[in-house]
Amino acid sequence: MHAFAELLDRLILTPGRSAKLAALASYFARTPDPDRGYALAAVAGALSFKAAKPGLLRDLVQARVDPVLFGLSYDYVGDLAETVALIWPQRPGANQGPSLSEVVETLSAAARPTARGCIEGWLDALPATERWALLKLVTGGLRIGAGARLAKQALADWSGHPVASIEEIWHGLTPPYSELFAWLEGRGPLPAHGPGARFRPVMLAHPLEETDAEKLRPEDFAAEWKWDGVRVQAAAEGGERRLFSRAAEDISQSFPDVLNQIRFNAVVDGELLVRRPDGAVAPFNDLQQRLNRKTVDQRLLAKFPAFIRAYDLLALEGEDLRGLPFRERRARLEAFIPDAGPAFDLSPLVLASDWRSLAALRAAPPETAIEGLMLKRWDSAYEQGRPRGLWFKWKREAYRVDCVLMYAQRGHGRRSSFYSDFTFGVWRDGALTPVGKAYFGFTDEELKQLDKFVRDNTLERFGPVRAVAQTLVVEVAFEGLQRSSRHKSGVAMRFPRIARIRWDKPAAEADALEALERLLPA
Repeated sequence: MHAFAELLDRLILTPGRSAKLAALASYFARTPDPDRGYALAAVAGALSFKAAKPGLLRDLVQARVDPVLFGLSYDYVGDLAETVALIWPQRPGANQGPSLSEVVETLSAAARPTARGCIEGWLDALPATERWALLKLVTGGLRIGAGARLAKQALADWSGHPVASIEEIWHGLTPPYSELFAWLEGRGPLPAHGPGARFRPVMLAHPLEETDAEKLRPEDFAAEWKWDGVRVQAAAEGGERRLFSRAAEDISQSFPDVLNQIRFNAVVDGELLVRRPDGAVAPFNDLQQRLNRKTVDQRLLAKFPAFIRAYDLLALEGEDLRGLPFRERRARLEAFIPDAGPAFDLSPLVLASDWRSLAALRAAPPETAIEGLMLKRWDSAYEQGRPRGLWFKWKREAYRVDCVLMYAQRGHGRRSSFYSDFTFGVWRDGALTPVGKAYFGFTDEELKQLDKFVRDNTLERFGPVRAVAQTLVVEVAFEGLQRSSRHKSGVAMRFPRIARIRWDKPAAEADALEALERLLPA
């Protein structure tokens, strides 16, 4: 466990992407199989232990430590794995600590009573840092600023193979990825991706800057609406149907209604959306009711019917179309969609002759579920990643509202010592009502200032949450607003973040709920 604990420690304390990639690449280069394969699976979120859950860890530590002391420590530290690792009282005479592969293979086959005894023995045998790594692994809550995408890029950097090649075979692989590492090191052939449906690495866009618009000609680009949904790929190949997220996660089980209506042998790139009874696109909040579900009942299927608005055609009847220019792929897509099935329709092109006309359309789109515009060069091939100068996203300006800070909670990982998760509210009938939470948007220096404000102005504590004096105004930026019966305020923000700390503004001058309600779709 020592090398794995060292890797997690480096990842969690390293802020830069390049440094994280270097740490992962170094680990893969010097760690033998199968440990490095299981570490890759852990970082990629591909491990799960049914017999080991956070509740089991709480039971274990409270059997050895006074529950009140544990509760106070957990409140202070803010992270379960870190708290248990630090407070755990070892028993003398413990055996030698386990390897990473021993932990994974044992817990994968263990029932709950066996898992309990194994974890307890391992905690006794390991030093604090390795206990922490063990508990992070067991609970699956690494929170290290790295995931599957970064891990794949690190494999590519280390081996010299294109990350796109790794992406295309990824779903045919299982931990500990022995065939993958053999190929990466030149000891074996490229692992087969199998005959079934597979993911293609996604092409992404750069934000459009003013300086970009000055250099680009509108006639070189196709314009489409940017819909507020989830980017997906629908792949039907080799008798198999799958739905992938842009991060290559298989989300098929959450959307059987879409899969069952596929009538093609192709790979379609598009936006997953929910359709309203009047045919318009429903707000993102409706789509959220369908996301991350292992099973979907008939009520949800009927209330939130999903469909895909197609952007691109990546493969058709076994032919790879990604090398063709977008103009030709678009023509093939237009001919393909009418027979694709009722769960698919075509993303319409937006016609405008100059930037001023496009800007006017971007500012006043025909539907509230539109975030802005996508611009794609007519001659662009479909390339993995964010190639320069080919695709641009031109989003609408964010909404902004002045709110009052109400509650704070400690963060996780690198932020576990700071109050970094903030709940804010607006005025309603003379009192504040919560309207959202945010945990990003501020700089590291601003985080220290916010943390100090929370500590200096705490009024009450509710477990890990602190209620603060309602005196600090923060300017909150967000992408959209929807009605929500689950929130006391009746509204839910889309992607809220703290854009500015208004030290200068009195809390009484923060916005009222009526200001938000005026932003709601009619």
